[in-house]
Amino acid sequence: MSGQEFDKVGAAGVGGGDVGPRHVAPRRTAPLTPLLQGAPAVPFFVIFAIGPAGSLFGDLGLPMLLVGVLGAVLGYAIATLFAWFSWLKRTYYFDDEGDLRVDSGVLQRSSRRLQLSRLQSVDVVAPLLPRLVGLVEVRVEVAGAGDSRIVLRYVTAAEGDRLRREILAKSTQETESTPLRFGPGETGDPMLSASADVIARVPTGRLLGGLLLRTVTAGLLAASLFFIAITVLTQGPVGLVFALATGGLPILIVVGEFLTYYGFTVARSNEGLRLTFGLLSTQRRTVPADRVHAIALISPLLWRGRGWVRVQLTIAGLGTDSTRGGRDILLPVAPRQEALRVVAEVLPGVDLDALPWISVPRRSRWRSPIQWRFLAYAVTDRVVAARTGRITRRVQVAPHARVQSVRVSQGPWERSLSLASVHADLAPGPVQIVAHHLDIGEARPLADREADLARAARFRDLPG
Repeated sequence: MSGQEFDKVGAAGVGGGDVGPRHVAPRRTAPLTPLLQGAPAVPFFVIFAIGPAGSLFGDLGLPMLLVGVLGAVLGYAIATLFAWFSWLKRTYYFDDEGDLRVDSGVLQRSSRRLQLSRLQSVDVVAPLLPRLVGLVEVRVEVAGAGDSRIVLRYVTAAEGDRLRREILAKSTQETESTPLRFGPGETGDPMLSASADVIARVPTGRLLGGLLLRTVTAGLLAASLFFIAITVLTQGPVGLVFALATGGLPILIVVGEFLTYYGFTVARSNEGLRLTFGLLSTQRRTVPADRVHAIALISPLLWRGRGWVRVQLTIAGLGTDSTRGGRDILLPVAPRQEALRVVAEVLPGVDLDALPWISVPRRSRWRSPIQWRFLAYAVTDRVVAARTGRITRRVQVAPHARVQSVRVSQGPWERSLSLASVHADLAPGPVQIVAHHLDIGEARPLADREADLARAARFRDLPG
């Protein structure tokens, strides 16, 4: 052991700290973990065996197939051995303060501490290979700078669900004596939800149709077909291979998102909405209502005839990382009424169909000639909302208590038309509230009013 390194993840991000007292005996992940962690290294050893080392084995007269098999076996054995040493030295436990600690490292020891009072998310994910043997990984993320996430690979499905609920309980300062509760119809299997608890489900056909009819995908497909036709006409059949390879990008995008959102279900639980999705890697995420800072209903052009929308979220603490792996999606594609029922779970008492929209002045068409007819904003005693888009329409809504600041902006073009835009600044994320191109005499009073409403809403939310 060449040294020791300790870090603490929490309000201040990653910094110095001590190992601290242990609340329970340290635990290890499942014994099969090293066997699974060694598998990804196999292709690299096979490529090395038949590539750079191929000439050496060729001199020995060994068939290429045998070389590949030997490379796979040897590589897997080496990778698994290293993974086993790492597994022996990696333990996790909860300390006396209820925080999660993970000790790891073979040559250089490290101890990480996650302050669960600042918990942002705890997800249970089942990649393909671990799922075949009944194992999952638990991803825990807290608010803080730097690397504020810990991934526990791999535990049994029942242990993953129990650990997830234990972390959620400790994050709300519940004691260990508090019984672990299941939602209505919920089971101990982290990848199952009873039908009585499911409030929305995305059928496979609708998901595939929604991905193919999305504005970006449809545009890329049309451009690809045009590119293929031009290539064949100018270069002949020889250029067709290259054209098909590059023109297949939209299909790869659709396939990737289809695998991510396959089997998407939304269910109620004690901790919030439970999202389960994924084909090759199944994820189970919990979306607590108090972590949702804003929502957006997105309606691409080709969806509107079917009444479909996508529901997107800004969740506290996730920032720009929320767009990775579908973490910003509450529903990938759903009928509008079904989407509104799900939105009501995170914004109770807010009727999006009854928002009092106020349109922009007619002269704003000189600033936004395509979408000006759809631009509008709405303010109620609960939320502030903005409406944008012509081809892809967006309705974005945030509670007043989530608005962090309000500002008025005015570009040169807006200034020449006596227009201005009002921004209700939120936590970093994909949803932003901007009332575009308002009359200057309307923009400043709106900003002042929203600042007062946000201040009053935060004051009401203060404890006591």
